[in-house]
Amino acid sequence: MSRGLPPEAEDLIRDAPLMAHFATSYEDRPHVAPVWYRYRNGTLSALLSGKKLENVRRNPRVAISIEQSENGSAQWMVAMRGTAEVIEEEVAIREAEAVINPKYGADPDAWEGNTLVRVDVASGSYRTYD
Repeated sequence: MSRGLPPEAEDLIRDAPLMAHFATSYEDRPHVAPVWYRYRNGTLSALLSGKKLENVRRNPRVAISIEQSENGSAQWMVAMRGTAEVIEEEVAIREAEAVINPKYGADPDAWEGNTLVRVDVASGSYRTYD
């Protein structure tokens, strides 16, 4: 269990192939983009490139939201904040690709050139909708 998310929220985001909305910032400008992810034990891992990665390198404070919806109607949402760490080791990147990419139906070596980013989730909340 993470110190930042209740167990019920962790159960919602752990295995489903949902998109995470990954929010970064640079100076006074926010940047949000959808990313594939893996969540385990209080850490969200994602493979990033471009502006998202550039922003994390400059400011590691990030926010992430994930939701499940059906026919445009939200069933639940999880929001979290934390500190991102860029992981440059090739072995760690390959291991993450082997887990994250297949979760979304892609080959492990798809999207080469991405860099692994791990987010230590410091705080979070969730909500279900009836």
